[in-house]
Formats: sequence, C-alpha cells, structure tokens
Amino acid sequence: MRAARALFMRHGAEKTPEGRSLRLLRQWLSPAQRAQFAEKGYFEVVGGETGKQYRIHAETATNVCEIDERGRPKAGLCFLPIGDLPIGDVMLAQKIALECRESGALAVARNFVPNGFSFRQARPLA
Repeated sequence: MRAARALFMRHGAEKTPEGRSLRLLRQWLSPAQRAQFAEKGYFEVVGGETGKQYRIHAETATNVCEIDERGRPKAGLCFLPIGDLPIGDVMLAQKIALECRESGALAVARNFVPNGFSFRQARPLA
C-alpha cells in the first residue's frame, strides 16, 4: 500500500488538490527546507518573533513541534486553518503563521507532549 501511494504521489498526484497544494508548498520552501522535506518528511522554520526553531511534519494536525538546540522535540503544537484543506495548504499556513505571526499562532495552538511515534514519517511527499 505504501509503495502504491508513493508511486501515485510521484506520478499523477499533481492533478489532485493534495498534489497541487504540495507543489505550492514546495515553491514557498527554501532550497534547504525543500531538501529536508523530501528526505525526512518535515521541514524546519524559525519563529519570526522569538527565533525559536519549529519542525512542521507532513500531517494536518498535531504535526508541529518546537525543537531544542539538539533538534529534539521540546513541545508539541496543534494549530491549523479552518476548513478541510489539503495537507500542503495546511503546512504552508503553519509555516507562514510561525514566520510572520508567531505569537498569534501560539495563542491559538493546543499543546501536547511530542513523542517519536507522533512524528514518524507517514508517507513520502517528495
């Protein structure tokens, strides 16, 4: 099943809402973020107000965590735009919110305790 999903994501998904949203997300990522996302299924952003490091995983909920100086999850954050949006649109909104309105994003985020199981790569999105 995972192999079929990976094949679909690489060769036809661009015509789906999810595929288009992932294409748009990749256009907004820096080259380093794009490489990180393709290799690891997440990318890191710097909070625009505090300079804290955040990791955004390829999911649509409970997918953001603040990371410590060693790159380990420190605090989990759950915030997302309203509506049933494709994964790339959700992740792009989270990226922009953390980089441009970090305090607003943190004000509405629900906290959770991150663990390794929460953040395993669920699917290839390169």
